Amino acid sequence: MAKQTTQPTAAPETYEDLQRAITERYDDLSGQLQRIAHFVVDHPDDLALETITHLASRAKVQPSSMVRFAQAMGYDGFSTMQRLFRARLIEGSLSYRERIQSLRQERGEAATGVDAILSDFADQGIAALELLRANTPQGQMEAAVSLLAGARETYLIAERRSFPVAFYLAYALAQLERRCHLVDGIGGLTNQQIALATPRDVIVAVSFRSYAPNVVDCVAEQADKGVPVIAITDSPLSPLAPKAGVCFELSDPERHAFRSLVAPMCLAQSLVVSLGGHLDASNARRETE
Repeated sequence: MAKQTTQPTAAPETYEDLQRAITERYDDLSGQLQRIAHFVVDHPDDLALETITHLASRAKVQPSSMVRFAQAMGYDGFSTMQRLFRARLIEGSLSYRERIQSLRQERGEAATGVDAILSDFADQGIAALELLRANTPQGQMEAAVSLLAGARETYLIAERRSFPVAFYLAYALAQLERRCHLVDGIGGLTNQQIALATPRDVIVAVSFRSYAPNVVDCVAEQADKGVPVIAITDSPLSPLAPKAGVCFELSDPERHAFRSLVAPMCLAQSLVVSLGGHLDASNARRETE
C-alpha cells in the first residue's frame, strides 16, 4: 500500500525550516516523493536556478510530481517553494559549483589527460572544504568534542570507502591516549565488537550514500540502547541522522563515481585537534585547583 501524505498546517518560511520539514516528514512520503526529497536536499543550487521541467527530468519524475512534493511540504505550488532556494542562493556567495566551473574555464575546457583529472579532483576538494566550513553549524564541533571527551571509550565504525576516516580516528585518538575500538568486522564480528558499547561510551559512525547496511543497523541498535552517536554522513535524510546526537552532513558540491574524502578527513582531524585542546585545558584546570 502506498504511503499517504498529509498537508502540513503551515509551509516552512526559510530554507533551514524546509530542510527540517523534509527530514521530519520523509518517512510519511511515497517512494516517488522520497526520491524527490533526496534530489531537493542534494541539489539546492539547482532548485534555485533551473526550471521545473529540467529539474523533473534530472530527478527522473514528472513535473507534476515536483508540484505534489511542494504541496506535501505545505506550499500552494512549486514556484513558492523555489523562492526559498533562490533566497538562500542570493544570501550566500557565489555557489561552489559555479566556482568549480569558473576554475575550469580559466584552465581551458580543452585541458585533458591526467593533469586535468588532478585539477578536477583538486577543485572538488576545495569546494568540499568550503561547504564543510559553511554548512557546519556553530556549536556543533563543541558538542561533538564534549561527547568524545566525556566518553569512557569510543567505538569507530565505517565500511568500504568511509573506512579510512574511522581508521584515521582510531590512530589519532590512540595518540591522545584515549581508549577506542575500531569496529572493523574482521571475521564477521561487527555486531559482537560494537555490542560492548554502553551509554557511558560514544560511537562515531561514518557512512555516505549508498549507506552501508551493516553500519546503519549496528548504529540503530546501539542508539536504541542509549549509546550516544556522532554521525559523519552526507544528508539530513541519511539513515544515521535520526540516531545521532551530533550529525555532520558533508554534502558534495558535485556527484561523481569517486567520492572525495577531503572533507571527512579534514573534519576528523579537526575533531581530534579540538579534543586534544579540550583535554589539555581540562588537565590544566585540575592542576590549579
